[in-house]
Amino acid sequence: MQKLLSLTALGLALSLGFSVHAAENTPAPTKQPSRMATCNKDAGEMKGDERQAFMKTCLSNKPATQQSKMKTCNADAAGKKGDERKAFMRECLKK
Repeated sequence: MQKLLSLTALGLALSLGFSVHAAENTPAPTKQPSRMATCNKDAGEMKGDERQAFMKTCLSNKPATQQSKMKTCNADAAGKKGDERKAFMRECLKK
């Protein structure tokens, strides 16, 4: 009888140990869905390459550097000149 109780206790202890170990190894849920929703909201009505560049930066969770903003805005401002270009660049760099 004592052997049966000892084996039962050992089996119970081992099964609990395995379930705790398995729970520790499960990966933590990512924040990707909430980050995606936030980035989509922040992107507003951006389209094309501007939106793609913004989403890439936003989802990588790294703040956009001034240099990367300038590069994107310059590419989008192609064909604009004078006051039109200045106004576009001002708005683009604010984002």
